[in-house]
Amino acid sequence: MGRHFLRKAVFGLCGLLAGAALSGPAAAHEGHDHGAPPPPPLTTLAPRAEAASADFELVAVLRDGTLTIHLDRFADNAPVEGAAIEVDTPEGSQAAKPSGPGTYVLPAPFAASPGAHDLAFTITAGDTVDVLAATLTVPAAAPTSSETQAPAVLAQLGGLRADLLAGILAGLLIGFLAGALAMSRRRAGALLMLGSLGIALTGVPQGAWAADTQPPARDAAQRLPDGSVIVPKPTQRILGVRTLVTAAGTFAGTVELPGRVVPDANASGLVQTAVGGRLAPPEGGFKPLGTKVAAGEILAYVHPPIGASDLKDLEQQGYELDQQIAIVKRRYERLSAIPNAVTRREVEEAEIELKGLQTRRARLERVQREPEALRAPVSGVIAAADAVAGQMADPNTVVFRIVDPGRLWVEALGFSPDAGRSGATGRLSDGRSVALAFVGAGISDRAQALPLLFSVASDTGELRPGQFLTVFAEAGAPRIGIAIPRSAVVRGANGQPIVYEHVSAERFMPREVKTEPLDASRVLVVAGLSPGQRVVTDGAELLDQIR
Repeated sequence: MGRHFLRKAVFGLCGLLAGAALSGPAAAHEGHDHGAPPPPPLTTLAPRAEAASADFELVAVLRDGTLTIHLDRFADNAPVEGAAIEVDTPEGSQAAKPSGPGTYVLPAPFAASPGAHDLAFTITAGDTVDVLAATLTVPAAAPTSSETQAPAVLAQLGGLRADLLAGILAGLLIGFLAGALAMSRRRAGALLMLGSLGIALTGVPQGAWAADTQPPARDAAQRLPDGSVIVPKPTQRILGVRTLVTAAGTFAGTVELPGRVVPDANASGLVQTAVGGRLAPPEGGFKPLGTKVAAGEILAYVHPPIGASDLKDLEQQGYELDQQIAIVKRRYERLSAIPNAVTRREVEEAEIELKGLQTRRARLERVQREPEALRAPVSGVIAAADAVAGQMADPNTVVFRIVDPGRLWVEALGFSPDAGRSGATGRLSDGRSVALAFVGAGISDRAQALPLLFSVASDTGELRPGQFLTVFAEAGAPRIGIAIPRSAVVRGANGQPIVYEHVSAERFMPREVKTEPLDASRVLVVAGLSPGQRVVTDGAELLDQIR
């Protein structure tokens, strides 16, 4: 009994497997291609209308019965705040209310019915008044899932491919033969019916059982197959996208030079020891780094060391001076006591000799006791310090370095002494730029180049001596092109520089360009752009990351 049941089960399973194998699609193997995968579906956007003029750019988005209006300046894509917008709708004129920077809202009951709705926007922003016309198209409501689920399944069952039908027939034949050999007709027919139904159901795509509904309307940035990028206005506000209308012009040639920030020779100085000795702090201690000091301010003391032999010589000189002072003092007192017996000249000479001996004796005492005072040569900030109490300093040791941070120079290496005479700018590693003024050029080569000296004409900010930067010096013949900020140029996947053109309110198109350096903050586009195009200046790198 068990053996007959096992034989029947094996025959039935073979029939089902054979039908499924014959009805399934052929597997791809080397040398064959069964077509590219379907492209990913694009995210749908809410119904919207856009319009633009020479002054404004407007996008109206319909969602949940409310019309949201995004108003920007056409030239730079900056939001327009404080504007008054009057909208002429099919149901009459309505005033939009502000709800954020450059964003205005109004109820839109007229958009409840599908179709095209003509709108007119009267914009008043300051002294500028403009009228923009647009058409809002509201699509018809999509059918519900209950209405589309059954027809989709039936269509799949009725539209089977020829290879799938052939597989089903082969499965029926194999199942019939196996059932005829192993079981009764009633059981064989039931098995064949179940096998056919299972095979047919396996041919129905999984998507037929799912609800065929459209995704909810939402605004999301996306890249289209042609490479352009769709960025809704709210996303543009978040990314801070700004644009510039290009214009052609003639610009002087520019060369890039390596540079380094150095202190101004007239506003910096060194504090060095004239003689060797032991360092000692002044009243209040040594000044820390970054402390502002005034010219002549005492920064440290140096106590010169005195040897044993030198000390004995000084003591001997002191004894001799003391004896001479005592002798001259007594002579002066005697002469002063008999003014009528001696001349006034003798008295004055004795007095002068006595004062001179006393001065020599006081200086000899100071040599032994008074240290050398190290004073600041200029006013500025302590940029470097190497002072420790008790430290023995050799002669000409640099103890402090004083720098005025408001007066700095830039030293660059170039190949022409005339580079930068008409103008130059510097660009730091963090993207900041500084204006430079030509000071002079050397005549001796340094590293096979001429040293060029520039003064920082703009605010020095956080510049510091020793900081490296790139100097863009004007030199060479003028060039014709379009000047755009460096932030507008990004690198494409192939390494080619590209810019994003603002072709419509929410669409940006990448353009390959050829650029040359112009100054610290701009580049010159010599090919790939035309005057009058809107180019993204801020946020281009973020647009390039959208996929």
